[in-house]
Amino acid sequence: MSKRIIGRVDVVDFPQLGLYNIDVKIDTGAYTSAIHCSQIIEEYGTLRCIFNSAVHQNFGKTEIVFDTFTHTNVKSSNGYAENRYKVKSEVIFFGKTYKINLTLSTRDDMKFPVLIGRQFLKRKFLVDVDLENVSYLTCQHEYSYSF
Repeated sequence: MSKRIIGRVDVVDFPQLGLYNIDVKIDTGAYTSAIHCSQIIEEYGTLRCIFNSAVHQNFGKTEIVFDTFTHTNVKSSNGYAENRYKVKSEVIFFGKTYKINLTLSTRDDMKFPVLIGRQFLKRKFLVDVDLENVSYLTCQHEYSYSF
């Protein structure tokens, strides 16, 4: 299987979450991928998540209920470990839909609402840090010539 080259940042869609044109940072230093979630409520065996942000573009007030979720320990770059909820979803790169595991975290104080980590990248992508928005620009170019 050949790997696609992506840049250090991109713009992608998370259709199952109702999130489109979302800025993501490709983070080869992170093992898991993380997405901004403003409110998480665990009740009756479900996880109710509100994806909302006044800071991050295209994060309107979207509420998703997950019937299936797990917990995982995530160690941040500053060395602190945090136990987070982890959910399964889908992400679109280069017009192709991929399954992705996402940990939920409040990221309003971060520049990017989503980090894409090594667990997702492996066997699919190579990262060229000189490039940006490769998937987004490729799809825009392809759609601009559609009739």
